[in-house]
Amino acid sequence: MRILFVAHSEKTHYFSMVPLASALRTAGHEVRVATQPDMAPAVVESGLVAVPLGSDHKWKQVMQEKGDDSWAARVVDAVTNDVDHDALFTFFDETTRDYFRTVNNEEFVADLVGYARFWQPDLVIWEQFTWAGAVAAEAVGAAHARMLWGADVVTRSRLRFLDGVDHRGDPLADWLTELLTRHGGEFSERVVTGHWTIDPGPPGHRIDNGLDVLPVRYIPYNGPASLPSWLAETPTKPRVAVTAGVSVRGYFGFDMFSLGALHAFADMDIEVIATLLPMPGETADAAPANARVFDFVPMAGLLPTCAAVVHIGGAGIQSTAAVHGVPQLILPGFWDTVVRAGKVVESGAGLSILPHEVTLEHVRDSLARLLEDPAFREGAKRLQEDVLSAPSPNDVVADLERRVADVRA
Repeated sequence: MRILFVAHSEKTHYFSMVPLASALRTAGHEVRVATQPDMAPAVVESGLVAVPLGSDHKWKQVMQEKGDDSWAARVVDAVTNDVDHDALFTFFDETTRDYFRTVNNEEFVADLVGYARFWQPDLVIWEQFTWAGAVAAEAVGAAHARMLWGADVVTRSRLRFLDGVDHRGDPLADWLTELLTRHGGEFSERVVTGHWTIDPGPPGHRIDNGLDVLPVRYIPYNGPASLPSWLAETPTKPRVAVTAGVSVRGYFGFDMFSLGALHAFADMDIEVIATLLPMPGETADAAPANARVFDFVPMAGLLPTCAAVVHIGGAGIQSTAAVHGVPQLILPGFWDTVVRAGKVVESGAGLSILPHEVTLEHVRDSLARLLEDPAFREGAKRLQEDVLSAPSPNDVVADLERRVADVRA
C-alpha cells in the first residue's frame, strides 16, 4: 500500500507517529510524510521520507498576539468540565478560527490535496488536529485514520456540543465544509474523526466516545539523540527528572518551569536532572546544588534511571514515564493535561497539582510522597503493564491492511 502520514509542523505531535510509520515501512509498504517545510528536517531525521508542502503555519505569532491566557483557560474548561452549550460554542469558534485554521493553512491544504491526487495513497493517517489530511483523503477517495497523541477530549466535547447546536451553527463543520467544497468533497462526521481512530494511549486511560478505535502501544521516540556517558552510571541517590518538554520553548524560547523553582527540592537527598531552558533573567546558577541543568536529555534514555519525574503534563513525557514504570508528579494546565493527569492519579501512578494549588512547599511535599510511598511505584508498574498490553506497531500492520481493504472494497 501507499500510506501517507500527515502532520502540521509540531514535532512532538509528529514524534508519536514515527514508530507506526516505521513499522508500516519495514512491513513493505511505501510510506511518506506530508508536512509543512519547517518540519521536513525532523521527518528526514526520523528515517522517513518527507514531502514538504505549502507554507509554514503562524501559530506562534497567533499565540503571541493573543497576549493573555483567557483563551487557554477556556480551552481547559471546555475539554475538562461539563460546561454549557454557550461555553462549548465559544471553544469551537475560537479554536477553529485561531488554531485549527492556522495550523491547517490554505496553502498547506491545497498543496496536500494536489499531492494526494498525484500520488494516490491507499491510506492517509493524520495527526489528530491536522484535518488537512482528512480533506485530502476524502478528495481522492482514500481510507483515512486519525491518530491521537493524547486523550480524545475534543471529540468528547464535540459530542456534547452536537447535542445542542443552535442558530449559531457549527464552527468546525462550517470550516471543514468550506475546505471540502473547494476541493471536491462533502462533509460528514467521518471527516472529523476518520474512518477509525488510532490511539497510542494506555488502554485503561481511553475515553470512550463510541468510535471505532484501533489501539497501538506507545513507543517512545524523542528525535535524534546521543546519550551522555553519565547515563551509563548507576545513580548514587534517587534520581528525579524535571522537565517541561520541548513544545513551549519552541514558541517562547524558554520553559514553563523556572530554575529557581528547583529550590523546592534543595533540602532533599536526591539528584535532580532538569532539562530546562532558563527563563528570561535566569542563568543555570539559579539551580540548587543537588540539581544539574541540561538543555535536552532524551527521556527514553533518562527516565529508566529515575525514581520519579516532575513535568507539566506533556503527552510524550507522560507516556514515556508510563512505558518505563516511573511515578509522576504532574503540574498540568493546558489542553488535555488536566484530564490525563487525573488518569495517572486514578491509576495510583502519581500525583497532580492544579495551577491554583501550586506552591513550592506543595510540590516538594508531593515529590517526597512519591519517593517514600512504595504504593506509587506499584501503581506505576500497573500502568506500565496496561501500556504494554496494547499491540505493538508491528502487530497492528495486518489490521490496518484489512481495514483499508474493507474501505476500498
